[in-house]
Amino acid sequence: MANLEEKVVAVIMVGGPTRGTRFRPLSFNTPEPLFPLAGQPMVQHHISACKRIPNLSQIFLIGFYEEREFALYVSAISNELKVPVRYLKEDKPHGSAGGLYYFRDLIMEDYPSHIFLLNFDVCCNFPLVDMLEAHKSYGGMGTLLVIKVSAESANKFGELVADPTTKELLHYTEKPETFVSDLINCGVYVFTPEIFSVIQDVVVHREDRVNLRRVSSFEALQLATRSVPTDFVRLDQDILSPLAGKKQLYTFESVDFWEQIKTPGMSLKCSALYLAQFRLVSPHLLASEDGSKKPTIVGDVYIHPSAKLHPTAKIGPNVSISANVRIAAGVRLTRCIVLDDVEIMENAVVMHAIVGWKSSIGRWSRVQAVGDYNAKLGITILGEAVTVEDEVVVTNSIVLPNKTLNVSVQEEIIL
Repeated sequence: MANLEEKVVAVIMVGGPTRGTRFRPLSFNTPEPLFPLAGQPMVQHHISACKRIPNLSQIFLIGFYEEREFALYVSAISNELKVPVRYLKEDKPHGSAGGLYYFRDLIMEDYPSHIFLLNFDVCCNFPLVDMLEAHKSYGGMGTLLVIKVSAESANKFGELVADPTTKELLHYTEKPETFVSDLINCGVYVFTPEIFSVIQDVVVHREDRVNLRRVSSFEALQLATRSVPTDFVRLDQDILSPLAGKKQLYTFESVDFWEQIKTPGMSLKCSALYLAQFRLVSPHLLASEDGSKKPTIVGDVYIHPSAKLHPTAKIGPNVSISANVRIAAGVRLTRCIVLDDVEIMENAVVMHAIVGWKSSIGRWSRVQAVGDYNAKLGITILGEAVTVEDEVVVTNSIVLPNKTLNVSVQEEIIL
């Protein structure tokens, strides 16, 4: 009976406006966690996955954006999914573990037996239910979602070594200079409430060190200039590394897709991954050709119900079209995200691009790129309210908001 009554809470760390500078110009007018991928805010893919956890009582979003930026979304998604979602604003950045500890009383108000912690900037299939079952079988304090990547890319993430049989975390190092392992941390965790005691120990230890060093004003000045605040606790360096090999942390390996979303290019790639997942778990979200008055659909495509598309348009694969978009005759869209209130006129082409809110693309124009998701100019980005006039070609470029292009550009950042 006890297991049936156990409650689970989920915490999603959403960061704040001092970060995400690499996501510009798309983060100028919307918080990065609310940027739409496959037609849904980035963080909604996490929330939908959390909703499937048995006995979930609450979902918390923790960050230092202003509350007004999340208020409408939190209210709407709580009503839509019928699960309490609450935004908690930090007074300042506390780190991934410090933010969890800062709101420990609220997180524990329902006395949950387990706490999920997810970073908002990861894209995966979020196997949370299977991960929770594995965690319970391990009997440790925490379990990390991990995945194998190429040896060349591993040092961009937290590398780890796990026991191949017991799955215990034996060694953890964040972005090492030399190769340690092709197994990396996915930024998704499940913990027992014991995690709060571990974080508290880190905070208390730091405070004790500060007090000891106050014997000298010079030493105190040196400490203040080179150390982090006592309540800033990083999950990776301050918790995972010290506890590795102590039979407290375990791993659960994902065999599905995983990416980290740090740039607009990666958001375009991840939108395609989520669209492909819709085909398996939510096929009703994908567009289909069910009538002569519908455009030609190729592959996985999301179209908001309010969008208006001419039947001679050809859309896909990997296209996401947001609210109130207007697509004229002969338009070709492939591998792109088209945001709210965009107008694309006759015979225009958009490929490997993100078209910002309220932008306009003229007749016979092309907005395109090579599709290198990791390169700075690997996709073309139009910021909000950009106008591309008739017969203009925009290639491998980034255009900041409120610009008008009347000549073709290639590999430029238009300020």
